[in-house]
Amino acid sequence: MTDTVERSSRQPEQISHVVVRFAGDSGDGMQLTGDRFTSVSALFGNDLSTFPDYPAEIRAPAGTVNGVSSFQVHISDHDITTPGDSPNVLVAMNAAALKADIHRLEQNGLLIVNKDAFEARDLEKADYTSNPLTDGSLSNYRVVEVPMTSLTQAAAEPLGVKPRDAERSKNFFALGMVSWLYSRPIEPTIAWIEGRFKDLVKEANLAAFKAGYNFGETSELFDHPYLVPPSVAVPGEYTNITGNTALAWGLVAAGQLSKLPVFLGSYPITPASDILHELSKHKNFGVRTLQAEDEIAAAGMALGAAFAGHLGVTTTSGPGVALKSETTSLAVSLELPFVLVDIQRGGPSTGLPTKTEAADLNIAMYGRHGEAPLPIVAPYSPANCFDAAIEAARIALKYRTPVILLSDGYLANGSEPWKIPDPDTLPDISVPFATAKNHVNEDGTEEYWPYLRDPETLARPWAIPGTPGLMHRVGGIEKEDGRGDISYTPANHTKMVHLRADKIAGIAKDIPEATVMGDADADVVLLGWGSTWAAIDAAVQRTRRAGTKVGWIHLTHLNP
Repeated sequence: MTDTVERSSRQPEQISHVVVRFAGDSGDGMQLTGDRFTSVSALFGNDLSTFPDYPAEIRAPAGTVNGVSSFQVHISDHDITTPGDSPNVLVAMNAAALKADIHRLEQNGLLIVNKDAFEARDLEKADYTSNPLTDGSLSNYRVVEVPMTSLTQAAAEPLGVKPRDAERSKNFFALGMVSWLYSRPIEPTIAWIEGRFKDLVKEANLAAFKAGYNFGETSELFDHPYLVPPSVAVPGEYTNITGNTALAWGLVAAGQLSKLPVFLGSYPITPASDILHELSKHKNFGVRTLQAEDEIAAAGMALGAAFAGHLGVTTTSGPGVALKSETTSLAVSLELPFVLVDIQRGGPSTGLPTKTEAADLNIAMYGRHGEAPLPIVAPYSPANCFDAAIEAARIALKYRTPVILLSDGYLANGSEPWKIPDPDTLPDISVPFATAKNHVNEDGTEEYWPYLRDPETLARPWAIPGTPGLMHRVGGIEKEDGRGDISYTPANHTKMVHLRADKIAGIAKDIPEATVMGDADADVVLLGWGSTWAAIDAAVQRTRRAGTKVGWIHLTHLNP
């Protein structure tokens, strides 16, 4: 197999969009393969939406259905919001991948299989009683059988790579073949491989990628390549971004906009851990991260940082929200800015760690003891996670309250093009700290009252410990309004309950009114929140094209 790349001499057929799904073992590199195809398509100018799908186990038994990892990407020449209902193309690297995902492929869809992975032992592991490549069960699909493993080994053999080691590069063979099939530019991927890998691994991956590309051109198994033209986008600088990365960048931006250092206290949990990883890269922006020993400690550290004058943040998923509930209640009582990021996943309990589910709305609303209301913000797309993070921080800082940001696994791991905003268009969310005593007693002496509220926002002043003359106490026991002394009286408790509730309710005056999309004279109006935005958007468009008048309201502020 030549080491050069043979440019296609066949004219590509232009299509408006395509949905491709890569599927294989957890160790086959399907997430990396899909991510590279996505990144190149983003550079090419396509609109896109992705859906990584992988098992909860670190490594399930190789060749079994439980160990299948998949990556679905939808690329288009027009605006899209979903990764697609059914793939047009399924690339199955082994029998288990075919077994797990064939039901997703559209009728007459293109099925590309690694026929080297359909030996008797492979079929047995995947619970096949007969070979689907020969028993006629795939007659409803356009099947292309490619010996990806052996061709990858042949491409790497001149380099002196052992066959077993060369097999690890077969995902790059698949990537090269699909890159040819959909007329993707190859230079970005070649440059990425050269920068990512070293020595013989780099050479083997390059050889496999080029071999796959050349195979597509010379094998004549495909009638012709296809081309999805670039989409027409609003002018600006774009990057492909996942929800977790966008959320992390939004928190960094919030720190800069508020002129406060950001502190993240976090305990690793799927699918929120990427935020910890990303924020740890940005110490140059005053971001401090600490991997705590457990969820409770992580929340306590973030709240302590808020008391000390930082933008305190903690990240988690469903089980961690339950563990952090006591600290969140304490934050309500202390009235300190504190952002709890919940990347929702399937539950209850450990549930479905790698599967998405918008199931934590009730615990976000009511999952604290006593009367402990707080604001809830929910992004609706991967790119919108950036704005949602800034908004959550803005509300927390302005109103001195904990805020829950409800994302989910679909948004966290999915990606889409994001137009990088002009920093001058971002809001100023800086907050003045208390620097002087704020109350004069009847005898003329001055004191600092930590619960003397702003008449507009009902927020209490925020004094950094150590500020001269502003010594005060905080804690979970109920405080007297104004002075902040410990108080057990029913009248004061009733007053404080109402004040805290009124403060949160008053935020409604500080957020945009909900926008009604679709038909103004709609027969039916849909109401949604969070990542359902993508599916609702597609459903509304289809329904309107069918002649039904439909309206749609999508909430990003869930409380108030």
